[in-house]
Amino acid sequence: MTDGPGVRRDGSGGPLPHLGLLALVAVGLVAVNLRPGATSVGPVLAELEAGIGLSPAAAGVLSALPGLCFGALGALAVPLSRRLGLTGTILLGLVVVAAGLLLRVLTGGAVTFVLLSALALGGMAVGNVLVPAWIKRQPADRVRLMTVYGTGLTVGGASGAALAAPVAAAAGSDGWRPSLGLWGLAAVSALLVWLAVARRERGAVVPEDGGGAAGRLVRSPTAVALTAMFGVQSMNAYVQFGWLPEIYRDAGLSATVAGLLTAMLTGLGIVGGLVMPTVIDRSRTLAPWMVAFGGLAVLGYAGLFLAPATLPWLWAGLLGLSGWAFPTVIALINARSRHPRVTARLSGFVQPVGYLIGASGPFLVGLIHAWTGDWRLVLALLALGGVALTLTGLRVSRPVFVDDEMGPADPDGAPA
Repeated sequence: MTDGPGVRRDGSGGPLPHLGLLALVAVGLVAVNLRPGATSVGPVLAELEAGIGLSPAAAGVLSALPGLCFGALGALAVPLSRRLGLTGTILLGLVVVAAGLLLRVLTGGAVTFVLLSALALGGMAVGNVLVPAWIKRQPADRVRLMTVYGTGLTVGGASGAALAAPVAAAAGSDGWRPSLGLWGLAAVSALLVWLAVARRERGAVVPEDGGGAAGRLVRSPTAVALTAMFGVQSMNAYVQFGWLPEIYRDAGLSATVAGLLTAMLTGLGIVGGLVMPTVIDRSRTLAPWMVAFGGLAVLGYAGLFLAPATLPWLWAGLLGLSGWAFPTVIALINARSRHPRVTARLSGFVQPVGYLIGASGPFLVGLIHAWTGDWRLVLALLALGGVALTLTGLRVSRPVFVDDEMGPADPDGAPA
């Protein structure tokens, strides 16, 4: 039974409920669980090699999995949500995350561990794509929910990396198992809360599958620019997390100092997650911010090129502030679309392609460094990436909606 254009009644049929605190808790918990399954592995790779015979080649595959799974499997999220609904698909994603993370710590084989990691990352990819669209569908608190979401992503990623080694050391023999299994239990806690959300939403008015613009996203300059911006920022983030400690260590700093500088960079990202959704909601133009993001990246990489050990905290700080582009582009997926279905399609377009672009960064950096024997060419190319960040950012800073740029649907109904 319909309830006017663009909505459908299910069950007893009531308006979409204002979930209040439950929505904030649900979004916070799912966001925190979309990164640690990936970031917690690196600090215990040595223990994995000893415990399950993980070879260097398998370790390389494991390191590349997050970007590849977020890109390839994230593209499946939107078609799946048309069958199960946004909340139902997010729930399924959390089930897959919890199962993959809990089962992989019980295995004794490297191949099984990698496959279960891919399974868990696929569940995270679903959440990456669909949570912004779920937030768009809420009747209130969208800015606060996006703030919680962007901050939760950064907190979760940082916590996974920070807690892995200490928990493994405290647990003793085979300590990597409880260290990594901890995040499977965290995913179960998020799953329980989302079950409560699904119960509250039962019988609500929800958008029809046919709602929103029906044209192709590739016709939207804003959608294409968002994808490019997301890809450039993701590439910077993956390179910084994977190679920045090595750059500092090659400059003569200790492993401890290099780790602390990387942690400082990540901590600044948490602040960006708290600030940028409100900035986007209240600013007439984001152009000065986009110029700043690119300029800070150029300055940070230039400092690492010229004098990496002279003011190392300054270069890490500049790159950390430039990293505010990540919560910005995540929030813009929501802000540059009107209809929840378009938000879901936009997220399913921007993030998979962007993550695949980002995943290529660490691999290319490794090749260039091996070829040249130093970091100068790498840092020069990364500084040029700051220019690309500003140019794509200036395009998406215009207050336009992707819905208006997509054009009519193709006669054959082909999706974007």
